[in-house]
Amino acid sequence: MPHRTIHWFQRDLRVVDNPALHEAASAGSDGVLPLFVIDPATWSHQSDVQKAYLLQSLAALKESLDGNLTVRVGDPREVIVQLAQEIEAESVHLAASYTPVAAKRQEDVIDALAEVGAQPDVVGSPYAVAPGRVRKHDDTPYRVYTPFYRSWLAHGWRAPVGKPRKPNWISVSSEEPPSIPATDVELPRAGERAAMKRWSTFREQTLADYAQTRDRTGIDGTSRMSVHLRFGEVHPRSLLAELGEEKSHEVFRRELAWREFYADVLFHQPDSANQYLRREFAHMTYDRGARAKKRLAAWQQGQTGYPMVDAAMRQLLQTGWMHNRARMIVASFLVKDLHLEWQQGAEWFMQHLVDGDQASNAHGWQWTAGSGTDAAPYFRIFNPVTQGLKFDPDGNYVRQFIPELRHLAGKSVHEPWRGADGYTHGYPERIVDHAEERIQSLERYEAIKGR
Repeated sequence: MPHRTIHWFQRDLRVVDNPALHEAASAGSDGVLPLFVIDPATWSHQSDVQKAYLLQSLAALKESLDGNLTVRVGDPREVIVQLAQEIEAESVHLAASYTPVAAKRQEDVIDALAEVGAQPDVVGSPYAVAPGRVRKHDDTPYRVYTPFYRSWLAHGWRAPVGKPRKPNWISVSSEEPPSIPATDVELPRAGERAAMKRWSTFREQTLADYAQTRDRTGIDGTSRMSVHLRFGEVHPRSLLAELGEEKSHEVFRRELAWREFYADVLFHQPDSANQYLRREFAHMTYDRGARAKKRLAAWQQGQTGYPMVDAAMRQLLQTGWMHNRARMIVASFLVKDLHLEWQQGAEWFMQHLVDGDQASNAHGWQWTAGSGTDAAPYFRIFNPVTQGLKFDPDGNYVRQFIPELRHLAGKSVHEPWRGADGYTHGYPERIVDHAEERIQSLERYEAIKGR
């Protein structure tokens, strides 16, 4: 029997290893309409860099589909129902969504489809193991990473699937997406092909040394796959399928599992996207007022006077990305040196990160702030100078993003106050004394212990 289907792309902007698209092509003997819907309600909350990257990714996806991607603007409930009626689709295929807003939107679309007789078919997810699947023996979710990781490994995942064979694509008219302001951010290449090229380069040239190089900010020692995973240009199990038992492979597998752990935490605790998971931290004394706002602005613009912090924050503004080690350093500085709440930093990150992922961002910040699941002890306060000396020992990372310090050689770049010419090119002096703020931070922590 002739059967027409729609595949609704969301966070799965790829053709290979896309189970929902594969199912749609298999079911759609009379044609498949590949569809992406730009929802104005969520578009308005996306950062300009994510909007720009998304449009590039959609262009790449359209090319992979031989020009047959349909893009519409509007409420997905209305758009998908209208198209299902227009092409007389009997089913709509999609991957499951798990963030609070996306999950609610998906539920609304499924309810609307039932009213017009189009069968929703939810297949797969953006994760190797979908949130909610891995549980403790008492059927409660994990709150600590290591036992989650063991159960996640034991659960396992399916093998990747290929691209659909000889699909019959249906094409209907698209709409122009909303315009976005021009950005000077150096965006990475977008799309499935760019994702696999980056993965291939990392696997062949860097993966073997990943355990040793991943924390070095001044070298290309990380995978840079986060943005491709964020937009679903590659599925994590495609990467997992190519990992072996070597130490660096295991370290990288654990990093992928952190992403899945945080997605699981957010799934079970949706308010943890912006609320303290450990509620006692809401009672800590945080700085507010004019001085706090001035310090927040200095942190945002990379003008704190601490080179490692400032290089990272400028990297974020210039590239839309920040090294993971640097993310921990600047987060610790905001919360424990400037005494500001983690939500202010998380919001800034989501405004500027191309790879901004709600679960990973919120819980990465809560980990550093001491308030989250499996959190670092609050008394682990990163010293921005010693962190710089350890993870940027040659000073190349700092010099790359702080031109005011390029005249300083080697590791001296991390302590410009020690040299007579450290401030001759306009670099700002330190806005706080780390040693003093560390003591104050610990005192504030002591005041809430036992609440």
